[in-house]
Amino acid sequence: MTEAAFDACIKKILEHDKSGLKEIYDAYLDYIYRIVYGVVGRKEDAEDITSEFFIKFWQQADKYKSGSGHKGYMATMARNMAIDHIRKYKKEVLESFSKDEDEITVTEPVSDDDTEAEVLENIGIKEAIQMLSEDQQMVVNMKVLAQMTFAEISQSLNVPMGTVTWRYREAIKKLRRYGYYEGA
Repeated sequence: MTEAAFDACIKKILEHDKSGLKEIYDAYLDYIYRIVYGVVGRKEDAEDITSEFFIKFWQQADKYKSGSGHKGYMATMARNMAIDHIRKYKKEVLESFSKDEDEITVTEPVSDDDTEAEVLENIGIKEAIQMLSEDQQMVVNMKVLAQMTFAEISQSLNVPMGTVTWRYREAIKKLRRYGYYEGA
């Protein structure tokens, strides 16, 4: 969805026209779910928080500033709601992947880099992710699960893009050091 289309939807929402919310919901349901799941790590919680997200979005649509990057705005809101949920229920942070029916499969490598593709496709990622710092976990989850760009992650976390890319590359290096990459 383009910025102009998103702004048109916001205008509809502000006029109490639910079709604006429906268009945003249809376009971004999966995106929001993946962000939330990346933080909470449980399917049921992610579904609940995603539903709550769209209710809150409807109620707070007037807070959105046009031209501020709607995907980053929504990602930040979803991430904050997920973190609030974790804090409220004191759940373990960032249990991103598991080997049961709650598994989210990465269907495309993050980049053409063979190291990254190998890491993402061949490891027991839940255990590997837990070896990373909290900041590295957040960046890897947003990059892999939410399929966000480094620029979107930077905006969402309110840190410089160089810091985001550094955290991501350091995470990949750490995974490789722990033996999760067997390439030449």
